This record gives sequence, structure tokens and C-alpha cells, in this order.
Amino acid sequence: MAAHLPTTEWQKVTARDIATNGITLRVHEHGPDSGSSDKPLVVLCHGFPELAFSWRHQVMALAAAGHRVIAPDMRGYGGSSRPADVDAYDTLTLCDDLAGLLDAVGADDAVFVGHDWGAMVVWQMALAHPERVRAVAGMSVPAAPRSPVPPVPVLRRRLGDDFYIVWFQEPGVADRALAHNVRRTLLTREIYSADWAARPDENHPAPPWLSPEDLDLYVETFERTGFTGGLNYYRAMDRTWELTEHLDGRTIDQPSMFLTGSKDPVARFMPDDKIGQVLTDLRVRVVVEGAGHWVQQESPDEVNAALLQFLAGLDA
Repeated sequence: MAAHLPTTEWQKVTARDIATNGITLRVHEHGPDSGSSDKPLVVLCHGFPELAFSWRHQVMALAAAGHRVIAPDMRGYGGSSRPADVDAYDTLTLCDDLAGLLDAVGADDAVFVGHDWGAMVVWQMALAHPERVRAVAGMSVPAAPRSPVPPVPVLRRRLGDDFYIVWFQEPGVADRALAHNVRRTLLTREIYSADWAARPDENHPAPPWLSPEDLDLYVETFERTGFTGGLNYYRAMDRTWELTEHLDGRTIDQPSMFLTGSKDPVARFMPDDKIGQVLTDLRVRVVVEGAGHWVQQESPDEVNAALLQFLAGLDA
């Protein structure tokens, strides 16, 4: 296991608010100033329920290797804007946030890296704004062809009303359940569901890769913001499907990478067997043995090594 990065070190990373696409993103920046390195800018996009902080190990390692790194709290999270309207969270809008972020920092393009929902966003970014994406890496959630039908009704039919994505659809329900005991929500070993929400609170210990200080940062943030912003990503899934018809059949032709943990439960319902239909230049594919869903925090050494290998090979 990697040496633990003290939370105080993360707090030294420069943070500022950047206006983009009608909102404000809180971004964390580290590494050489723009123009002082010949290595590409790297943008790290987190998932649910996480923050830019979930990339702390990667921010430090990539910056040490000479990359300028930007990790935003994504729309709906942390210090960034949290619009109330579900329609403000379709994936094309999230991609426009990132395109505006590049404009704001004076970058033509970047290597985009995403985990969980962040992976879904960066795959879409490579399709919707290919000229802004030098290369793309996704973790946990594989690239997949566009569904022939809206996804939520299919999930409801196949996996039932208590499947977490379906359960998330009703505004206010999961929001209240997840916010009831934020510490429990962040430490649970189960997938969220109505059944999980109805049971008495458990007191799970934090995993070894999450220090008490790390956990406190997450808990304090989500106690302040709630979970509605992140839940709205799921509620906008069918809207995203409607808005992306023009991208149906497109492939991602930039250099790409996919990484997952061998124990990631996402693989049970989002298999990567169709990844080759979308990624035409898949250069690095890694399964981190023993890692679960929170792979970049659980196994930072393995993730950092894979990312650095991928980045080093872009000019090959």
C-alpha cells in the first residue's frame, strides 16, 4: 500500500473558482505553470459520491512527473455550483463545463481522466469535443456504444425498482436517505437501495486507505452540500440519451486507457465486453488485482503507474 498522503498536503494545492458554462467550478491545480512544460495538461474528473480530493494521490504523482494537473469538484459537488434543475446535469452539459474550463485556463486540449461518473463524462467528452481531448482514460465504467433505447426503463425492467440507479430517480427520496447519516453513507459496504436505507444505521470502520482526516473532509463536505447534485447525474440519464442521438455510432479515436479493480461491483452490470466497439486506439488496459470500486484511492501506486505509462506513450 502507498504511503498515506496527509490531508494537510492536499490543502496546500492551489484551489480557485473558475466561471464556465454559466456556473462556477472549484478547481484544484498543481504542477508546472502553463507553457513551462512540454507535457500535456491532465484534467481529473471524479465520480459519485466523491470530490476532487479523491484524486489527491494522482494529482501529486502526475505533477511530480511534470504535468500540470487540474481536478475540479464537478458540477453539483463540493465548492462548485449546484443547480437545482435536473436538466442541468445531462452529460453534454457536463462536457461543456470542461470545454469552458479549458478555455478559462488557456488550453487547447488536455488528457481527460475520469472515474465512475467521471469516466462516463470523459468518454462523452471525447465524442462531443474530440478536438479538445488529446487522450482519454476511464476507470471503473467502460466506454460502451449508445443504447438503442433510454437506459433507465431497461434497468428498471431488468434489475427492479430497488436497483440503486432506479431508486435514485425519484427526487428527494435517496437525497434524504443518503444525507441522514453521511458517515454511514460513505462507509457502507453495500450498494445503496431502499432496503439499505430502511435498516438501522451500521457503524462500519473506515477502510485502511481512508484516514480519519480524509473521512472527516468527505463527511463535512457532504453534510454541507447534500447529495442531490450527484444524484441528478443519474436522473438526467434518459435526457442525455435523447440529446446524444447525433453521436450514435461515433468512435473514440484518441489514445485511450481503461482501468478497473478486480473486485469492482460495477463490472457485474456494466461489463467491458463492447469496449472495442468504441475505443479504436486502446493502449493501456489494466485490472488492479484486489481493488474495489474506489480504485484510485485504494491502489494509488498501481493507478499512478498505469497513468504515467499511458501518458509517456502518447508521443510514441
